[in-house]
Amino acid sequence: MRPRSLALAAALAVLPLTAVTLGSSTAQAAPTPNASARVALPQTVTPAVARSQKQGDVPADRRISVAVSLKLRNTAELDRFLAAVATPGTAEYGHYLTPAQFTERFGPTTADVEQVRAFLTAQGLKVDSVSTNRQVVNATGTSAQVAAAFGTHESTYTDPQQSGRAFFANDAAASVPAALAGVVEGVSGLNDHTVRTTRIAKPNAATPHATPSGFGPATYDGAYRLNQLGADGTGSTVALWEFDGYKSSNLTTYDSQFGLSGPAVSTVSVDGANYDSAPGQGQGEVELDSEIVRGVAPKATQLVYEAPNSDQGEIDMAAKIVADNRVSVISISWGSCEPDTTASSMTAVNNSFKQAAAQGISIFSASGDDGSRDCTRSTSGSTVKAVDFPASSPYNTGVGGTNLKVSGTTYSSESAWSTAGGGVSTQFAKPTWQTGTNVTGTMRTVPDVSSNADPNSGFAIYTQGSSSPGWQVYGGTSAAAPLWSGFAALYNQKALGAAKPVLGEANPKIYAVTNSSSYGSAFHDVTSGANQDFSTKTGYDQVTGWGTPIADGLANALLGSGGTTPPPTGSCTAAQLLGNPGFETGTASPWTGTSGIIDNSTSEPAHSGSWKAWLDGYGSSHTDTLSQSVAVPSGCSAKLSFWLHVDTAETTTTTAYDKLTVSVNGTTVATYSNLDKNTGYAQKTVDLSSYAGQTVTVKFNGVEDSSLQTSFVIDDTALNVS
Repeated sequence: MRPRSLALAAALAVLPLTAVTLGSSTAQAAPTPNASARVALPQTVTPAVARSQKQGDVPADRRISVAVSLKLRNTAELDRFLAAVATPGTAEYGHYLTPAQFTERFGPTTADVEQVRAFLTAQGLKVDSVSTNRQVVNATGTSAQVAAAFGTHESTYTDPQQSGRAFFANDAAASVPAALAGVVEGVSGLNDHTVRTTRIAKPNAATPHATPSGFGPATYDGAYRLNQLGADGTGSTVALWEFDGYKSSNLTTYDSQFGLSGPAVSTVSVDGANYDSAPGQGQGEVELDSEIVRGVAPKATQLVYEAPNSDQGEIDMAAKIVADNRVSVISISWGSCEPDTTASSMTAVNNSFKQAAAQGISIFSASGDDGSRDCTRSTSGSTVKAVDFPASSPYNTGVGGTNLKVSGTTYSSESAWSTAGGGVSTQFAKPTWQTGTNVTGTMRTVPDVSSNADPNSGFAIYTQGSSSPGWQVYGGTSAAAPLWSGFAALYNQKALGAAKPVLGEANPKIYAVTNSSSYGSAFHDVTSGANQDFSTKTGYDQVTGWGTPIADGLANALLGSGGTTPPPTGSCTAAQLLGNPGFETGTASPWTGTSGIIDNSTSEPAHSGSWKAWLDGYGSSHTDTLSQSVAVPSGCSAKLSFWLHVDTAETTTTTAYDKLTVSVNGTTVATYSNLDKNTGYAQKTVDLSSYAGQTVTVKFNGVEDSSLQTSFVIDDTALNVS
């Protein structure tokens, strides 16, 4: 028998950093050139170095923590997959990957990690952790060890454009031995200049109120018709991307005021960060994000990821969220202007965003509150046209801001908020889906969408007041991003109820809607107002994007283009369609099956690798199932194949007591039983060419009677089209 066992005021400053201590420790020696050839890692110097005043050396014994980012593999195939999984009608549409599947296909290998680990250890650094997706290796060492390892030098600086703020940084680009050049993407943590700031704002001279003032959930849900979706977020989980903490009691007060209830908000610590016992200046941001999501999707689960406010903290948070794979939406209201952010750090974070897209996770990011001059409160200053990261990432939906006018809880009109972030990225090329904008050029533009953000039409938020908690009126694109994240939580609930994929990477679908006849019923096109350099216009603009949501119309348009739409017609491209065909991820997904059937025990060996699907084998009445849905393109011949081992304690040679049925869309295409017992595996094939042009569900159904076990062991499945 088988064994089972918000910019808070007009002049919000950059969050303070601990100043570098210039103690009397021995200075670092200049790094000794490595005997082997070295390769420079581009874009690893913070742009602030060029505009700051050098003060001296970082003490040689000062401890520095670095994050070594590793390159993704098979990037051309990854780009193809991301386009296919987001495009209705393709065979891979909506068939998102698990973290294990992504790492197996596109992540750094274990050998890559060990090569980096060995290098760091040989240089005297201590490897503290490796991200689950193998994209980040974190290590610590002295300043002298770090400088020697990466062929650079650590100095202290003051930034004259930030009131002489002290920071440390590497003077020149980091480098690694040539043998690591094909593995290492970049190194972060060599400076502590860049910090992420909130994107919240409130009216000038505003003071806390004893009772709510500003828009409550009934107003913004009604204005944007979020209350017409017939959903409350049940079953959806949203990650809040934070660099500070919150007070649960404040969130509870908000819920009680507006009659809201839902799962308790919980914190997920990144790199040991947890600010909840003593939140800092960003407390209002965290509570704004949570309260807006609650107001839109009250039954959605909220996970507050809290990380250190540093390049390394942001990289590690991105990697942890996608590796945990607990959420379908990420809401981001913190950012930094592109020109003042170390480019290699943006690349490392963006690699995790690619993984999020592959796993079906939507990301909505605030576009900033300084208009088209996002560096206004940063080193580069207000003379530089710039956009905000992460909103500029092609895998994020950048959310701009408006001033909303209502009649009761009904939409009246909107105009652009004059300091809503928008413009042209200098870091990321224009994605293939960013069409119909009538904006020339080869670089990505932001925002993509927008919603209310002007503090003069702000939101009622309960948070920390000047001396005690109180009701505040908050705006900023920090309020717009969680509103859109709440919409995604509602949409995902509806999509799953209709047996359709979750929203996933939103922009390809949004741009498909806005370039169709559904645009007018899905969006309010905002055509008045401007920021410093761009004006609104009919259709897309770099102030409000495509506009603000008509939530029920947008959801209907998205649902109409998703799910089990017919595959494309035309010539056939040879492909294998099944996900996780050999079960080597150790989990069932994207298969759906009875718990426990994916197995790596040696009592029934796999055909190849370590894992297989083991159905039945109990010696008692039992049924196990395993199924997966895929779209078979028109014009293709299709063949299902799998390797089957039948092990049985039945002795009869004439009676089929225990049966395995293979069906396609409910029609039986093959049957096996205890009479097909064999000592090894036999490959079985079924012609499915008659299903071309259809979405099919392939199902294995094992039924065992009340005595004498029969095990049906399946491995190395395939559905090949040609």
